[in-house]
Amino acid sequence: MGEHPSPGPAVAACAEAERIEELEPEAEERPPAAPEDFDPGNTGYISTGKFRSLLESHSSKLDPHKREVLLALADSQADGQIGYQDFVNLMSNKRSNSFRQAILQGNRRLCSKALLEEKGLNLSQRLIRHVAYETLPREIDRKWYYDSYTCCPPPWFMITVTLLEVAFFLYNGVSLGQFVLQVTHPRYLKNSLVYHPQLRAQAWRYLTYIFMHAGIEHLGLNVVLQLLVGVPLEMVHGATRIGLVYVAGVVAGSLAVSVADMTAPVVGSSGGVYALVSAHLANIVMNWSGMKCQFKLLRMAVALICMSMEFGRAVWLRFHPSAYPPCPHPSFVAHLGGVAVGITLGVVVLRNYEQRLQDQSLWWIFVAMYTVFVLFAVFWNIFAYTLLDLKLPPPPW
Repeated sequence: MGEHPSPGPAVAACAEAERIEELEPEAEERPPAAPEDFDPGNTGYISTGKFRSLLESHSSKLDPHKREVLLALADSQADGQIGYQDFVNLMSNKRSNSFRQAILQGNRRLCSKALLEEKGLNLSQRLIRHVAYETLPREIDRKWYYDSYTCCPPPWFMITVTLLEVAFFLYNGVSLGQFVLQVTHPRYLKNSLVYHPQLRAQAWRYLTYIFMHAGIEHLGLNVVLQLLVGVPLEMVHGATRIGLVYVAGVVAGSLAVSVADMTAPVVGSSGGVYALVSAHLANIVMNWSGMKCQFKLLRMAVALICMSMEFGRAVWLRFHPSAYPPCPHPSFVAHLGGVAVGITLGVVVLRNYEQRLQDQSLWWIFVAMYTVFVLFAVFWNIFAYTLLDLKLPPPPW
């Protein structure tokens, strides 16, 4: 979002007052003063009545969706006053948590038709509207996203990860001469990207295993889910937040295997994929009435069936006679680690669109839980293998 307010609407909304200073977001500690005619006490607040009169006199110069949000802000103020900083935040495409709560708690009515009913949109506008309805449960958030999205930057994270996974798979397929069930090839585990219990001290393997897949049947479903779920989520929530959930799921998956399935290797991006998909499905269930995506029940059922089939494939492969005894085939526990991340950290991220995560108490609770798990897994990897006198498969030399 922009760091400076949009000068046109902001200045127009206050034109009846004397000239005001350029709006700057720097004064966080103290609300900036409204023009003297509207705020003679220099309190940083103006009455809702005066605010409404400003909106009515300059309504033609304001974006209709943004005007609705401003009216909703006015309707929500029980004390009859509006903070000028909230106005600045809105005009500069920034929303504080207090502003969001004021909107959600107010008895507001959106005065124009829903975004879904708007006609005459071009292809890119329809795509943005579709993404908004796929991921956001509140109409006011959908309109905000629709007005604010610029595709700059594009959803580069999920696309880049997917392309890398496909490139590594094709390279391995050519070098091994096998594309289906690559994991059964005797040389498969010799790749330096695979997590192997004998090589768990090589820390990069806890993350790089996502670029190795058991076969085209494994890669195919992960790629489809990353593109159909991960890319729209990244378009709405940004690469930083979605990347955080994805990487947290990947690391949790490999650590979960090192704790719960200690003799097995790990391959595939299912930990990250299941983190994103689980967070998305949980968000839909928790906001069922607000989510307006088409055929949501059918699509949830299809997503759950696909995830169950992939998980079943992983379980079957884990206990199938290994092609490189005594080392078993890759573990399925990474899927469960991803789900755990998705329904904790992932849900908090998806439920707080455009809000500061550090303001959410649940965020810190789940971050603390994740940190404790990571520390526990690290100490487990250092000490438990020796204390349990576990017989591990030989290194894949």
